[in-house]
Amino acid sequence: MFKFLVKGVLRDKHRSLFPVIIVSVGVAISVIMYTYILGFIDDMTRTNAIYDTGHVKIMTRAYHEISDQIPNDLALTNSDSLINKLENLYPELDWAPRIKFAGLLDIPDKEGTTRAQTTVNGLAMNLLGKDSRERNRFKLHQALQNGHLPEEPGEILIPASIAKNMNVEIGDVATLISSSARGGMAIYNFRIAGTVEFGVQFLDRNTIIADISDLRYALNMENGSGEILGFFENDLYRSQKAHQIKDQFNEKYSVEGREFSPLMLALEDQNNLGNLLRISRLEAYIIVGVFVFVMSLVLWNSGLMSGIRRYGEVGVRIAIGESKVRVYKEMLIETVLIGLFGSIIGLIIGLGASFYLQEVGINLTGMMKDSTFLMSTVLRAKVTPGAYFIGLIPGLLATVIGKAMAGIGILKRETAQLFRELEG
Repeated sequence: MFKFLVKGVLRDKHRSLFPVIIVSVGVAISVIMYTYILGFIDDMTRTNAIYDTGHVKIMTRAYHEISDQIPNDLALTNSDSLINKLENLYPELDWAPRIKFAGLLDIPDKEGTTRAQTTVNGLAMNLLGKDSRERNRFKLHQALQNGHLPEEPGEILIPASIAKNMNVEIGDVATLISSSARGGMAIYNFRIAGTVEFGVQFLDRNTIIADISDLRYALNMENGSGEILGFFENDLYRSQKAHQIKDQFNEKYSVEGREFSPLMLALEDQNNLGNLLRISRLEAYIIVGVFVFVMSLVLWNSGLMSGIRRYGEVGVRIAIGESKVRVYKEMLIETVLIGLFGSIIGLIIGLGASFYLQEVGINLTGMMKDSTFLMSTVLRAKVTPGAYFIGLIPGLLATVIGKAMAGIGILKRETAQLFRELEG
């Protein structure tokens, strides 16, 4: 009987073609949207962690209160000692000190007169340390456009866009004019080692990269750090473990009311990422639910039309002794076959597009020129094992629900009425 039903589904296009198309399109869209949202979440988490929040971050309580102003006068002191303590307490994390800063970047001519000038934000990290993972974490070798990475003190990296707009060449001197941690003016000369482009508009616009030792000297922050970031192995975020470490550290070392007391935050506690991640995950399930509902309605209508067309067939089968329940069950089996065919086709299309987005992506740089979010300008998806089930389950569920609702009419109709329709 099963073989007979399969042949019927494959040979009768009026019975299967339209439902298969609907299921295929619905499943493909569901898979693409689901993997896109996962890719968005992964990109947002990874980008924010690497460039700003870490998986956990430590700063003073006073610094945290006005962190948007980059108050380096409220930075952590004796940070090397604190990092040694953190490495002993939490060896599963890699600890990286950083200093954020802002100011003017002045490009002098041969006579020392200002030739070009622009406002910049800056990020200082351990670029020259032998054991530092910051170069690999930032993928500086991939981001490098011209020149070379800093190899000695006093060298910086600047965005390729700034180098182009200010007609700056590799090896030129650039003067940073900023404010020191003690409230005075800080002026320090750097040499431009190279230009970079990260593919993150917020950074590529005006963020310069320097070694933390140079900035400690330039800003009078000896052994100081604005922030200390912690990263799990392979830079993979572990939310539950991060919150556990945060609670343990704050309970032991952070004292409320003491402005220079260290405070640890997890990734979700920063940049409103906790709410964004929760909303994004909820959207993924809402999208799948909406497509199941819409496909069920469309397939219900398709089932009703098919049922009306097949009333004569149903009448004949009942006339020769088949029960209405058996006819109904066989229709559901046909529906499962249709749903399976449509789901497989939709999965192939959806996963194909998703793998393309994951490996190649779509460059949206032109649409994100004024973006202030730490996100990559390349739209990507993320294919996970769950994507296969997200495609199969809605496709089968929608077709079964649609046919089940449409087929109820067969059970409710009287046998005599079906005979009269057959005679007519």
